[in-house]
Amino acid sequence: MTAPFDPHRIRQLLSPYEPDFPPMLPLDFGDYLSLLWRQDRASQARQEMRVVYYRRCAQAMAEAFGFAGSELGRALRAAMPGENYTTLENIPYRRDGRALDAADRRAAIHQLVQLRHETMTIGVYSEEWAGAWPGSGILDAELRDRVFSVLLTALPGQYASFARLLFVVDIVLQELLTGSRENIAIPLSRLVWDYGYPDPRAAETRTLYGG
Repeated sequence: MTAPFDPHRIRQLLSPYEPDFPPMLPLDFGDYLSLLWRQDRASQARQEMRVVYYRRCAQAMAEAFGFAGSELGRALRAAMPGENYTTLENIPYRRDGRALDAADRRAAIHQLVQLRHETMTIGVYSEEWAGAWPGSGILDAELRDRVFSVLLTALPGQYASFARLLFVVDIVLQELLTGSRENIAIPLSRLVWDYGYPDPRAAETRTLYGG
C-alpha cells in the first residue's frame, strides 16, 4: 500500500488547528485523529479550555462523518481526559458481531495508534522548544553546529518522506474503527455552518483556544 506525497496535507495533520491558522484543506478522517491527539496533548499539559476546543472540533467532525452515534462516537464522548488514543483500541469490544476477531483487531489498533502517536510526536518536536533550540548554549562551536544540523536540517528533511506513513495508517484505522473505506473530506466552512465546528473568526473561539 502506498500513499501520495502531499506536504500540504502533512502540514495540516501536524498543525495545532488553531483559529489564527485554520486548516485550509478539506478535513478528513486523518484530521479527526489529529484533533483527538491534540486534545490528549492539551489535557496532559493541563490546558483545560483548549481541551474543550479540540473536543468541540472532533465532535463536529464526528457528526459530519456520521459516526457520532456509533460505538466510536459514544466511546470517545465517555473517554477520560487525555485518553482518546487509549480508548480507540477498545472499539472492537464495543461492536456487535466482532467477538471472534476482537482481540486481533484490538492488537492491530493498539500498534497503529501507537505508531501514529510517535509519528506525530516526532513531527511537532520543535513545539517544545522554549525560546531557543536545544543545544544553542553549547560552547564547543563545532559540536553546537552538528546538533543544529541534526535538529534543524537532517530530521526535518527526512521527516517529510517518513510522514507519508500517516496517510497509510489513517486509511487502515478508519476501516478498523468505523467499518468504512469511504474517503470523505469536508471543507472547514461547511463544518462550521452545518455541524457546529468552532468558527475561527468568532471571538469566543479565539478566547477558548487562547485560554
